[in-house]
Amino acid sequence: MTTVEICVSDVPTALVAEAAGADRLELCADLGQGGTTPSLGTVEVALRTLRRAAVRVMVRPRGGDFRVSEVEEQVMLADIAAIRGLPNPHGLAVGVVVGALTTAGDLDLAVLRRLIEAAGPLPVTVHKAFDEVRDQLQAVEDLVDLGADAVLTSGGAPTALAGAPRIAALRERAGDRLRVIAGGGIRSHNVRQVLAETGAREVHLRAPVRRDGREATDGDEVRRVVDATRARTPVQDR
Repeated sequence: MTTVEICVSDVPTALVAEAAGADRLELCADLGQGGTTPSLGTVEVALRTLRRAAVRVMVRPRGGDFRVSEVEEQVMLADIAAIRGLPNPHGLAVGVVVGALTTAGDLDLAVLRRLIEAAGPLPVTVHKAFDEVRDQLQAVEDLVDLGADAVLTSGGAPTALAGAPRIAALRERAGDRLRVIAGGGIRSHNVRQVLAETGAREVHLRAPVRRDGREATDGDEVRRVVDATRARTPVQDR
């Protein structure tokens, strides 16, 4: 079965996405900057009020580029420690989302190693900073060695459809060692095509809608995406 992950910006949108059938939620703040770390209160209330969906918490102290200074790394480590310490009364599957690049456009392996070690038992997804990496196939091997759980990617292209051949190649390289999540421009009208062309078993998207002058999550669109993924012929596990 395909896993549908919805990117949400607060607890109300998380609840909408869960009610619409999302399997997993990426909880962020400041989506206009590509997503930053949500407040500790937001994460705590989300874990208290959600009932079923898995949760991945963005750990990114600022928008902009993906280079991580020493001070920013300390902030990220503190955020990870705080997330690990939160109560999880419903036993939701909780993880964190991180990323770090060098000035040369490679994964910052030293920073990522420390972040992944700090996460301990929490699964770690590397976010779309990965799409700026020069050699993505080698980067897959690096992430496997570091112990990352998953990587989110559009294959280095503007959308997952445009990057479908690369995503398929990344999945082939990763095998069962690293989960490759397809993301970028995915909606209900094209999700089946994305799945068919990439072989992906997990997709990531926002489902934005304007309500009362602010962005919210379109529960109907989430439901349509979930329904579309359930209707397709499942991709066989390797």
